[in-house]
Amino acid sequence: MGDMEDALARAAANTATRPIPKSAGAQMRFLLRVEKGSTRALAARLGISQRTVERYVKGTLRQPRKDLAARLEREVRRDWQPRVRQRARKQAATSTGIVIETRARFGYTAAPGSTDDGRMRRITQHLPPAYAARLFDAQAAGATEQQLQAIAAEGLQEIYFKDRGRRAADLEVEFTDIDYVELDF
Repeated sequence: MGDMEDALARAAANTATRPIPKSAGAQMRFLLRVEKGSTRALAARLGISQRTVERYVKGTLRQPRKDLAARLEREVRRDWQPRVRQRARKQAATSTGIVIETRARFGYTAAPGSTDDGRMRRITQHLPPAYAARLFDAQAAGATEQQLQAIAAEGLQEIYFKDRGRRAADLEVEFTDIDYVELDF
C-alpha cells in the first residue's frame, strides 16, 4: 500500500471506540468469529497451519513469533468494529470532512512571472466533505496511489492555495515527494 492508502487505513482504525484484543488467543478467537468458525480459512489468511490456529484458540500456545504477532494485529485491526468505521466514514463524507496533515513537495504551474519551483511544505488543512467522499469512493473502487494523491492535491489546491477560489485562479498544484501524510476524520 502507498502513503495515502496507509493514511486512510490508520484514520479508519483511529475511529475505534474500544481497544483491540490484547492476547494472541483473544485475537485468534475474534478472527475465528470473523471467518465464521473456519479454522482452515483463518489459517490460510494468517499463513500458518490449521492446527496452530486450534492451539491458540484452545490456549496451549500463547506467545506468537514476532512476524505472526504482527500479522495477527494487522488482521484484527482490519476487521475491528466495521460498523463504527463505516459510520465515521459516512459522517466525514457527508458533514464533517477530513483533516489532512502532510509534509511534501508542492510544485506549481502558475501565471508567467511567478515561481514554479517546488518546495517542501508542512500543511495541516481541513478539507470539505466532498473531498472526503471522493477519497473514500476512489479507495473503494480500487484507485491507485497516484489517483488518491491527485484527489488530495486538488483539495489542497482549492482550499489551501486558492483559498476557495478567492485568489490564484489559474494555479495548478502538484503533490509529490511525500515525507508523511496523516488523515483524520
